[in-house]
Amino acid sequence: MKVRNPITRFDLRVPSNAKVLDVGSGHNPHPRANVITDKFTDSNYHRASDIKVLKHQKFVEASGESLPFKDKEFDYVICCHVVEHVDNPSVFLNELSRVGRGGYLEAPSLLGEYLVPKESHQWVILEIDNKVVLMNKERLGIKYEHGFGEIFLEFLPTNSFGFKILQRTHQQLMTVKHEWKDSIEYIVDPPNEELRQYFDKPWDLKMYQEVFSKRSLGREYITAMAATFDIFKSVIKSKVLSRF
Repeated sequence: MKVRNPITRFDLRVPSNAKVLDVGSGHNPHPRANVITDKFTDSNYHRASDIKVLKHQKFVEASGESLPFKDKEFDYVICCHVVEHVDNPSVFLNELSRVGRGGYLEAPSLLGEYLVPKESHQWVILEIDNKVVLMNKERLGIKYEHGFGEIFLEFLPTNSFGFKILQRTHQQLMTVKHEWKDSIEYIVDPPNEELRQYFDKPWDLKMYQEVFSKRSLGREYITAMAATFDIFKSVIKSKVLSRF
């Protein structure tokens, strides 16, 4: 079941003594992970650069659809920007739930996919009613003439403080960030029209508020202050780490 929507992939509730797995870690493994996995060791088609393994991490070559671990072997499972690539997301998400007692799933949202399209992505994703909902891109007939990856992945995150706040205050806007416990609740290619309309029809105000919960002015202020604090914390941390 869903626990919460973290601000970033570093805003996770992982106990200090937890055994943590990162599935599909690629070129950017989560530093909290003890064990990391990746399926494609000889191709960077699904990632930006070569596989990276931090000093304290054990690397296991494995497919996320068939993980070589025991049931509930890990206290926490992290999976960032992988599920949109897989052939069978049901099998993949079931495997994450099988080997982990809880975890964090991150993937591009429907809007994120339109703005930053990737040829290697097979699925578009939204969180609706606390469930992860996936639709097949090809079946939707989504076609791209051009994307804005350089703007939204490089320029704005580097140069705009306001954009950094937007990313943290409306964290589901371009990326689905879903922390879960026990198991991941999901729907693949929903058969009912009520859910399908979020993917193939224009949104009305009710639909927007279903995906992006409306907040009071006071809650919006608190959220913005928390986002500002998180930005400064991440900047300070990066400067400290750069000295080593």
